[in-house]
Amino acid sequence: MTSIFRAHMGADFGRLHPELRRRFSVGLESGEGCIGEGTMERIWHGRGFVKPFLRLGGTRNILVPREGRDVPFVIENMPYADSYGRETVTFVRTFRLPDGPRRFDATMIHSPERGCVLDYLGTHQHLASDLHMSAEPDGSLLIRSGEHRFREGPLDLRVPRLIGGDAEVRESFDDTTGRFRIRVRVTNPYAGPLFGYEGSFTARYVDVRTHGVRGDLRPVREEARA
Repeated sequence: MTSIFRAHMGADFGRLHPELRRRFSVGLESGEGCIGEGTMERIWHGRGFVKPFLRLGGTRNILVPREGRDVPFVIENMPYADSYGRETVTFVRTFRLPDGPRRFDATMIHSPERGCVLDYLGTHQHLASDLHMSAEPDGSLLIRSGEHRFREGPLDLRVPRLIGGDAEVRESFDDTTGRFRIRVRVTNPYAGPLFGYEGSFTARYVDVRTHGVRGDLRPVREEARA
């Protein structure tokens, strides 16, 4: 067994910066989880009509319904086997905004059937996004979203591009500062920029074999369909 990210990227994984390789090697085989702590220099939203949708998503820890600058930030990447036996890694982001903490939750699995990492969003995994990862020439990681699906009960619907968002994530490591840098941008081909954030953080690694994974990092509901 190898990490879900290495399994998806194949030989391209070896072209990442060594610190990124370690960070994205978290998994059941390594027995390591990663906790990143830092600051989001900016959390931004698009035009006004986007805000009600962000507030709605915020009720299920999808996206961040508040803007801000210099916001303290924690990301917790913890591996576990879900109730269907799939290796899963949490991407739980907590933004400590002035009016209280806001979480953006995701859990990821490798989906060989779809040829991607499948990103389940929110506390109930109602939204699933295909993620395609590649190494850039400078060793940074580029993640682009593909198809989005809404899943609830028997429903399994493709989200039309008219109302969906195209996500682009760039993560790199700055050897000078010893910090990871991240930039997230979500856009719509018709409405333009929707949401994003950028900042930096340091990382430490924890032994999940010994300490396990906190229950509140796992989703309330798990989706069987990959």
